[in-house]
Amino acid sequence: MALKLETVESFSRGLSVIRCFAGERSLTITAVSQRAKLTRAAARRFLYTLCEEGLARTDGKNFELTAGVLELGHAYLSGMSELETVRDILHDLTAEIGESASAATLDGDDIVYVARSPARHRIMTVGLAVGSRLPAHAASMGQALLAQLSHNELEAYFQRAELAPLTPRTLTTRQALKERLNLVRQRGYALVSEELEIGLRSIAVAIEGRPKTARLAINLSAQAARISERDMVERFLPRLHHAARRVQLGAA
Repeated sequence: MALKLETVESFSRGLSVIRCFAGERSLTITAVSQRAKLTRAAARRFLYTLCEEGLARTDGKNFELTAGVLELGHAYLSGMSELETVRDILHDLTAEIGESASAATLDGDDIVYVARSPARHRIMTVGLAVGSRLPAHAASMGQALLAQLSHNELEAYFQRAELAPLTPRTLTTRQALKERLNLVRQRGYALVSEELEIGLRSIAVAIEGRPKTARLAINLSAQAARISERDMVERFLPRLHHAARRVQLGAA
């Protein structure tokens, strides 16, 4: 209860306005008000405040974020000095296997990419980069991280999360996802096959021994037509575990 009393609602709504631009170059006031569930007048005030702070700009009708918002992410990334090591380890994975490797953390109901080493061939219809967000329930790193949550944390997640179907294979019920997470805990890895996007397979492991506030997972992704689930477990998983140990040790 004390935490609730100390929150600032207007700040929270301002952040929701910034999040509206995920995947969008520019938006009108009306579009922002609809996405952020604000009145048009409130959306207008927040947008012009962002402009005044140098975080957005407008031509009078459309608004877009500026590079200034990168400072917000940099404040977080610069505090994780290990990320340079993680990036090196991911690059080594990609060089060895020829597939995309990524690292992500859990933020609310989503995973947020904090490091990435893309393969030459594109494996997803959407471009992924540091800062990209994906729903945790449908992503291998998301399932690996959800499996680390305590009982109470997981129940809170299920209370608020929308288990939206991204493909016909997405797990969209609490029971199905709970069974998957139990399997992830037993196996020590998460394997997602065309649950996030048709034609995509991914395998992930959580980095052990990390504080709750900085949980991290790494994965390898590939086109389902080229790599079977068995190949992922037999060929990719040992290398993924080795990379995870390197991250734990902070070895370059």
